[in-house]
Amino acid sequence: MARIAGVDLPPQKRIWVGLTSIYGIGLARAKKLCGLARVDETKKVKDLTEDEINHLRQVIESQGGIEGDLRKEIQMNIRRLIEIQAYRGMRHRRNLPVRGQRTHTNARTRKGPRKGAVAMKKKVLGKKG
Repeated sequence: MARIAGVDLPPQKRIWVGLTSIYGIGLARAKKLCGLARVDETKKVKDLTEDEINHLRQVIESQGGIEGDLRKEIQMNIRRLIEIQAYRGMRHRRNLPVRGQRTHTNARTRKGPRKGAVAMKKKVLGKKG
């Protein structure tokens, strides 16, 4: 089983697809990495030799920007936006869409389930009277 950057690659898939299971590597970057490591991208992960796996591992480490380091960098960028009180930082803090999407009717994924404010008012009014 091939293990690169702390991730077990799926053995039944081709190497260029298997590499996409590593955070920070998409299809285009996976094909580019295979070319740099001189590994046939159409080979299955289970058919790779130890040398090919080591070549891939070295190329990926030299390129950088994957898994934990990338996640940490993204979190630091978001934290910086929040600290300098940029508009995007405020949107992150309030859990609202950051890239200009409308929120009047949509954005349920980001905002969460609807709050039943109308039902609560009726219950409160009923108890007082």
